[in-house]
Amino acid sequence: MLRHRLALTVALAVFANSALAVDDYPLGPDSQPRDGVKAGEVIQGKWTSEKVYPGTERDYWVYLPAGYDASKSHALMVFQDGGNYQKKDGQFRVPVVFDNLIHDKAIPPSIGVFLNPGTFPAADANTKPRSNRSFEYDSLGDQYAIFLIDEVLPGLSQRHKLNITNDPNLRAIGGISSGGICAWTVAWERSDSFRKVLSHVGSFTNIRGGHVCHALIRKTEPKPIRVFLQDGSGDLDNLHGNWPLANQEMAAALKFAKYDYRFEFGDGGHNGKHGGALLPESLKWLWRE
Repeated sequence: MLRHRLALTVALAVFANSALAVDDYPLGPDSQPRDGVKAGEVIQGKWTSEKVYPGTERDYWVYLPAGYDASKSHALMVFQDGGNYQKKDGQFRVPVVFDNLIHDKAIPPSIGVFLNPGTFPAADANTKPRSNRSFEYDSLGDQYAIFLIDEVLPGLSQRHKLNITNDPNLRAIGGISSGGICAWTVAWERSDSFRKVLSHVGSFTNIRGGHVCHALIRKTEPKPIRVFLQDGSGDLDNLHGNWPLANQEMAAALKFAKYDYRFEFGDGGHNGKHGGALLPESLKWLWRE
């Protein structure tokens, strides 16, 4: 009897440890503030679209690296769902990671632009603001790329004296979920402007036709895009599709078409835990050479 109880106790302990290990991705030292590393400046504002998505409003944040010199051009990285990425105590902590990696010369001095999706303000006290996120992020085509390249970046550059390089090899874009497919679509449509993509649990599924992305990659002349994909076996499976399978399809298509890509597949769910833990490594990989 004692032996059976001992065996049961050991089995339960193993199960508990295994359960705790699933989706358990702690942040490393590059995601923590470090002594001797100067912090960049983060500026918050609000953008109201007058051209591409007229009537929508969105919060934004701009990161300027420590010692920012507006007389010199800087690399750029744009993040969709930017509010989550710019939090210094969140899952990604991009400003902290930027501070450390720029200090270590692992990535170039970079301006960060963090954009939230647009919302249509409430018409009156009896209505609620209406999100434009899915339309902006999940739609294929060049509309969001035009919004970003022709409207937002010139406007923010003028407003905050941003000196952003025009070299597409020094311009990156990233996002999570629908923001991940949005980042890919911008580079796919406008590789003359963005050539580095970071996708966390990207929604390459049939929300608004994104399930065709892997097929388009296979049948289109390769574009000069470097791609870092992250997903997990515990990601979503619903009427729009299966996220783990969709991201594996993307990785297989990128491999087939001989893209410069990397795919990290873990056991996480539809969140930023794994992507946040990988962020320093993924940025180093994207900006290598």
